[in-house]
Amino acid sequence: MNIPNNMLIGSLSAIQPEEETKKNSDLDMEQFLQIISSAMSMPSFDGQGSGGGSETDYIGQMVQFGMLNAMEDLNSSMQTTVLMSQQQQALGLVGKNVTLASEEAQLITGPVEKVRFDNGYATIQVNGKTYQLNDVVEVSE
Repeated sequence: MNIPNNMLIGSLSAIQPEEETKKNSDLDMEQFLQIISSAMSMPSFDGQGSGGGSETDYIGQMVQFGMLNAMEDLNSSMQTTVLMSQQQQALGLVGKNVTLASEEAQLITGPVEKVRFDNGYATIQVNGKTYQLNDVVEVSE
């Protein structure tokens, strides 16, 4: 999962928006419409309409392209929301007693001393050791 730099805690880029760079393979809606309009304006050699497809085919492709863009935007938004929620949950654990399942299959209990952020993902520190939020089994006051 790619985490936007402006979503990382302590990031200065949250103040100054980054300019997105596009890959050569990325195609936006305007470029897609230019391709479709060029295809519609060119007659086919077999005489079966413009560019080898009907106008309804082009509209269907345009709708599919728009839906794909919307799904990509939704996916990105959901990833950001989940990441922010996870960060807030970790911050809410500071000072609380937690029981954790360690890598050695032992239960460790202690107060959450601090929360660290590694590439936007929150980890908690208990008894001087760092754990993932997935390791938390129980939380108490």
